[in-house]
Amino acid sequence: MISIVDYGMGNLRSVSKAFETQGFAVSITNDPEDIKNANGLVLPGVGAFGECMANLGRLGLVEPIKEYIKSGRPFLGICLGFQILFEESEESPGISGLGLFKGRVVRFPDFGEKRIKVPQMGWNTINFDSSSAVLNNIPEGTWFYFVHSYYVDPEKNGLKLITSNYGIDFTAAVEKENIFACQFHPEKSGNQGLEIVKNFAKLTI
Repeated sequence: MISIVDYGMGNLRSVSKAFETQGFAVSITNDPEDIKNANGLVLPGVGAFGECMANLGRLGLVEPIKEYIKSGRPFLGICLGFQILFEESEESPGISGLGLFKGRVVRFPDFGEKRIKVPQMGWNTINFDSSSAVLNNIPEGTWFYFVHSYYVDPEKNGLKLITSNYGIDFTAAVEKENIFACQFHPEKSGNQGLEIVKNFAKLTI
């Protein structure tokens, strides 16, 4: 079973429906035992970094998520569920993330005369230099849907980086071992997003 973590933030129904349309069974859960026993784990999210970490802590989900990831089973982080894998965020000073990757989350700069609005809301392309099972059948330059004011500034440390550009180059996704996590929303990105959902789900079989 693929478990989608419910910590009170995020478009859970859209994410679950994306998997269901590809023929995969999912459960939406905040039960630590479900998380520990899942074949695949999805951490979605929309909202503030600090509130996310507070909710995960209140529900007793921080350690089960870490234990699951350390087990080597497939993990997918989406948007805020991507950002909290890192150490900290400018959005919520003094609040620690899960700290699974080194790096921090920073706000897009004031683009001033470039007339680039923050947050980024809409479609953008991604670029990558190497193959990935999750990106199977996704050509470089494919368009995905983004909604965010903050982006991840990682220390590489063996991470495979997928990038995009919104006034500046930024990290749109990372992959390392069993973890694939992205700033964009596969569940809102049409057929190309569903391809990512399907590719991830196949890893759980």
